[in-house]
Amino acid sequence: MTVRGIDHVGVTVPDLEAATRFLVDALGAEVLYDTLPAGQGPVGGPETEQRLGVPPGTRQLAIRMMALPDGPGLELFAYEPPGRSPALPSDLGWQHLALYVDDLDAARARAVAAGARPLAPPHPLPGPEAGPANRFAYLRTPWGSTLELVTYPDPQPYARHTDRRRWRPRPASGPQAGQDG
Repeated sequence: MTVRGIDHVGVTVPDLEAATRFLVDALGAEVLYDTLPAGQGPVGGPETEQRLGVPPGTRQLAIRMMALPDGPGLELFAYEPPGRSPALPSDLGWQHLALYVDDLDAARARAVAAGARPLAPPHPLPGPEAGPANRFAYLRTPWGSTLELVTYPDPQPYARHTDRRRWRPRPASGPQAGQDG
C-alpha cells in the first residue's frame, strides 16, 4: 500500500453557502457536487453519530465537495446544532489548511477581499525553508478557521540534506509534476 496524496480535506462550516462563496472568491475553488444537498437533510441518528464521531443529537444539514484549482478537494459539512467555536492553532488536532500560491501578495489580497482576516503581514519562511522569496501568511476565514498561504519559489536549505522534496503544484509552465526543485 502506498499513500499517493491528499484527496480532500473536510471542513465544518456554519453556513454552507457563505463558505462556498468565500472559497470561490478567495481561492478559486469550484463546486463539484453536493453529497447531501441542503433541503434533503437533516440526517442524523445513532448510525450517523457513530460513523462520524459526533455528539448525540447532531444532524448533518448539508455536505458539498469542492475542488481547488490545483490540489485536493474541500468537503464542506454543515451540522445542527453547530459545534463549538473553531479550534485554535494551539489545540490538539489538525489545525490549519495551507495552500501553495505563486503570488502570495495577490492571493492574500484576494482572500481578504472575500472576507478573510489577516493575522499578520506575510513573513519569511524560517530556517530549513528559508529563501529570498519564500514566505507565508496566516489568515482567519469568515467562520474562524485558520488558513495559511505559502510560497517557496527559491531553493530551500533542507534540500541539501535529503533527496526527498516537499510536494507543491506543478509549475504553471513546465514539465515538473508535484515536487519542488
